[in-house]
Amino acid sequence: MNAGAMVPRVLAVEVTRRCNLKCIHCRATATPEAPEGDMSLEDYRVLFADTATFASPIVVLTGGEPLLRSDIFDIAAAAREAGLRVALSTNGTLLDAVVVEKLQAAGVSACSISLDGAAAGTHDDFRRQPGSFAASLRGIEVLKLAGVPVQINTSLTERNAGDLEDIFNLVKQLGVRAWHLFMIVPTGRAGSVANEELIKAEGYERILNRVYEWNRDEDFEIKPTCAPQYYRILRQRAAGDGIPVDAEHFGINARTRGCLAGLGFAFVSYQGEVFPCGYYPIVAGSVIEGKLSEIWRTSPLFEKLRDFKGYKGACGHCRYIGVCGGCRARALAFSGDDLAEEPFCYYKDTEEGSMQPGCKE
Repeated sequence: MNAGAMVPRVLAVEVTRRCNLKCIHCRATATPEAPEGDMSLEDYRVLFADTATFASPIVVLTGGEPLLRSDIFDIAAAAREAGLRVALSTNGTLLDAVVVEKLQAAGVSACSISLDGAAAGTHDDFRRQPGSFAASLRGIEVLKLAGVPVQINTSLTERNAGDLEDIFNLVKQLGVRAWHLFMIVPTGRAGSVANEELIKAEGYERILNRVYEWNRDEDFEIKPTCAPQYYRILRQRAAGDGIPVDAEHFGINARTRGCLAGLGFAFVSYQGEVFPCGYYPIVAGSVIEGKLSEIWRTSPLFEKLRDFKGYKGACGHCRYIGVCGGCRARALAFSGDDLAEEPFCYYKDTEEGSMQPGCKE
């Protein structure tokens, strides 16, 4: 891929590791007692101003629970004042009409809320907090009433995979803008329950084939995340159905690729560390000590991720590496080598030298 043309399309900014929930899969191992955040409001202003000099990503304010950060509205406003689009990733339990009005005034243009079950039993078990399902549903309705676009995020494990069809029906009933399914990467608390909770390759293959069918047949955005295999399945199934993989038929899924870590995505921790993504525990630099614009362009870690010739195992000779790439964080978690093959990919390419082109950055 043309590294010179690459810019972050999404910049996730972790503003705190405090959270009012203790979810089983939490990447950040967030707790109510965690620190609010080390970066100051001025640090965020500098970060956003620098980001705007070389890219125009969607800035996703995340955590922990970002609404526990006392100056979250000021942080959102700082990103908007820099000319960047701003979204908020929240568990939804702290939303009410007053909070949503403040978010809108600060320039937040969309929110994502997590639903990990179709009913309270599954979701509340996942989130380790009775009443969280009902509270998240109330948050969704408050956002919809205010005209704020809503994206629902669902993290899939063995605990809730059997509820997938019911979750889909609930999401469709709620009438939200998008549904993103997150395939768990074993970092943070998810790492301690990996053996019991992680869906294996065959299971992911079945789920992602079902996602293809929904994308083919439904008229709202359904996007797998941390599931780069989907972009191979999309092309395989679409070819069989005689459907072109374009924006008209498959929306955002036709315009992006699988693993965007360091290619179209970057993550800034609450301490200012820069990572290829939030599940990828190798630091590329610090926005306290330097600039994101320089880290993005010159980090050896990012340069390594952009050179597909260095990828190993099945990923290294797969024709779909340009649209998939395998999850680099998952490869690191399972093998200790971030360039190793994707451990949960069911597909093994037998024809070398016929690489599919990647997305246009």
